[in-house]
Order: sequence, then C-alpha cells, then structure tokens
Amino acid sequence: MANVPFSDDDPRTRLKSPIVAPGHTPATVTDKISTVITAETPKWWFLGAAAAFGLLSIFLLSVGMLFYKGVGIWGINNPVYWGFAIINFVWWIGIGHAGTLISAILLLLRQNWRNSINRFAEAMTIFAVACAGMFPLLHLGRPWRFYYLLPIPNTFELWPQFRSPLIWDVFAVTTYALVSILFWYVGLIPDLATLRDRAKNKFAASIYGILAAGWRGSTKHWHQYEVASMLLAGLATPLVVSVHTVVSFDFATSQLPGWHTTIFPPYFVAGAVFAGFAMVITLALPLRYLFNLQDFITDTHMDLMGKVMLATGLIVVYGYAIEIFIGWYSGSPYERYMLLNRMTGPYQASYIALFVCNFVAVQFLWSKRVRSSMLALFIVSMFVNVGMWLERFVIVVTSLHRDFMPSSWGMYQGTIWDWSTFVGTIGLFLTLMFLFIRFLPMISIFEMRMILPEASKAKKEKH
Repeated sequence: MANVPFSDDDPRTRLKSPIVAPGHTPATVTDKISTVITAETPKWWFLGAAAAFGLLSIFLLSVGMLFYKGVGIWGINNPVYWGFAIINFVWWIGIGHAGTLISAILLLLRQNWRNSINRFAEAMTIFAVACAGMFPLLHLGRPWRFYYLLPIPNTFELWPQFRSPLIWDVFAVTTYALVSILFWYVGLIPDLATLRDRAKNKFAASIYGILAAGWRGSTKHWHQYEVASMLLAGLATPLVVSVHTVVSFDFATSQLPGWHTTIFPPYFVAGAVFAGFAMVITLALPLRYLFNLQDFITDTHMDLMGKVMLATGLIVVYGYAIEIFIGWYSGSPYERYMLLNRMTGPYQASYIALFVCNFVAVQFLWSKRVRSSMLALFIVSMFVNVGMWLERFVIVVTSLHRDFMPSSWGMYQGTIWDWSTFVGTIGLFLTLMFLFIRFLPMISIFEMRMILPEASKAKKEKH
C-alpha cells in the first residue's frame, strides 16, 4: 500500500497529538524555560510567596503551641487516638506518588509526554513527603525525646516492635524520600549546567556550577547520566507500590472493623496515584498560564492526565464497592454495623461528600469536552483533593469512634490547632514550591529538547 499522509480527521493522527507545540527548536526551548528563572521576578510571585509564608507562619505557631502544651491541644480522645496526624500523613504521602509514577514508571515505559511535567511532579513528591514527615515527629508531642523509640537498652526496657507496620513506615518512607531526592537531583544536573552558563551574575553562576557537579555534556557524562537515571527509575518503581502498601498495613493488620481487610493495599496505591495526579493538574494549570508555557504543557498532557485520573478513580470506587461487599458478605455484625454507621451515623455527611468528590465528580472526565476544558479539569482535581482527604478521615475516624462496646463510644472533631497544623503544612508545601519555580527549571530543558521533531529525526538517522 502506498504511503498516504494521514488527514487531520484520521484517528491515527489524533493519537499522535504533539506534546510540544510546532515551531520550536532546541534554542527556543532552552530560552523559553531558562528565561523563567533568569528574567525579573514577577510581582505575582512575591504576593503568592508572601501568602504561602503566611500559612507557614501559622504552622510554626501551631508547632510552638504543641511543644509547649503537648498533644492535648489536638482533638484526639478515647477512643479516637488517631486523628488529624495520621489522616494528614497518609494524605500527603499519597500526593507524592504521582511524581514517582511520572518520573520512574513512565520513563521505563518510554512515554515521552512525561517530559513536560516530570520535573515539578518530582519536586511535588519531595515537598509532599517533607510535609508528611512532619506528622510522625509532631504526634510525639515531645519529639526531642525521640530516643525512647530507638532500639537501645535502657532502664525502661522499651524496644521497638519490628513486627509493627508503624516501624515499617519509618523505613519505607525514608527510603522513598531518599530515592526521590536522588532521582530529582540527577535529572536536574544537565539543566543546572545550562543555568550556570546563562547566569547573569557570578554568585548565581557559582551556585549553579557547584550543584551541576562539573557537568560538561561530554559523551561520558551523558552515558553515566543515562545509567544512573535508569537505575534510580528501577529502584523507584517498586517504591510506588511498596510505600503506600506499607502505609495501608497501619490499618489492614489490625482487627478493627473497617480496617481489617485485604483490599487496602491495592486500594491505597490506586488512591495515592489518583490523589497525586489531581495535585499535579492543580499545580500544572496555573503554572502553564502564569509562565505562558502552553507550548510545552499542552492540552494533550492535560487530556492524558485526565484519563489517568479517571482510570485510577474508577479503581478507587471499585475498592469502595468491594469494601461494602466484604462488610455485607462477611456475616460479621461488627463489620455490618461499621458500614451502616458510616452511611447513616453522625459522620454521614463526610461519607456522602466522599462519594460526591471521588465518584460523581470524576465521571465528568469521560467527556472529551471536560478533559479539554482547563477550568473543568481544575474543578474536578480540586474535588478529588478534598475527596481523598475525606476518604482518610472516614477510614480513620468512623472506624474508631464506635468501638465494640457502646460504653467506649465517643465523637471526634479537629480543634483549631489540628486545622492550623494541617493548613500550615499546606503553607510549607507552597513555600517550597514557590522557591522551586523561582530558582530551578520547573520543566526539564534537555528532555524537552530530546523530543523535538529534529531530535527524533536525528536519532532515527543514527540508528
């Protein structure tokens, strides 16, 4: 059959939508992305950074009050010993999953559309893990006495229980954070060298030069870079599954109705990717408009992320359905009552809102028109962000507040200090994000150059 060019209406053409707007060259890509950093700081950045730092100040105030008075300022009680601390910990860890998925798994699968969003998704992962890491420390109330948790002989004979998933969390999250930081930094090295060469003052050139670690773009450097990237991607890929699986074991290994279920590990992993992509969309949409990056973060990227969010959202809803089915089919009166209490009890509004945010809102993503509307995508992603936090609230609180005996029932609600600590970690996240987009390239310069048509053509001619 003769080689006939595809028409604009041919579905094969639509499947190959450009992931970089036409007309760009390696030089224009470098100029466009690096100018975001080398140009004068826009006024809106100062306003946004000031607001983020204001929220961070609330966090510092809340932590100061916590250290002064202890965890009694929180709403935790008997029987709800786990409150906002574990809810927010799981929520933040989940948000960090999309960055690793985009960076590692899509790299191994050779998905070029990741190149436009992987850099700030990786940064988002690190900042989210930093926010999550606050809560295991803060929930101690007196973190300067952390040594009581260490496996050292002492007169109290306190030894960590290494069969506890709470101990597994420490190793899983720490490993995840270290690998994510390494992966992010290694990917930055070529771009740091570019900024070193384009810096307008000696101080900036020196800082970028130190961080670039002597990168000169030689064949040897590129070979070592590619090997390191693939090794780190191979290490990070199982972490996407293992980290939130271990987090789910905090609940699944217990005997408590609502927690003791084998659906939690895959359900938590899917929920983490779901929440992570929602946050990526929430960040990508404002950034592409504020920095005029529509040529690099195109509608194709938003459409694909919408599809991923739809697919993972359906898996999460399937998890909800299985959870309800298991509770009914088990024949356990405690499991059945737990489900009935979630649906009709005092926290009924949270359960209904959870389904509206994570099920009803996501169904709009079946429509191409919704996935093509940036405003609609932003609204859906915000619903998901709220819905995934509500999911953690429902899992933790509604399973704890009514125990096996009515005499031990109780209600839980976050105090002003619970909310201020949570809002403060959002301030920490946004402060780190504002600093990142100002001083480091939010889009990978060299990876964007590699997917340009001329780069692809040169690669084919080489082979």
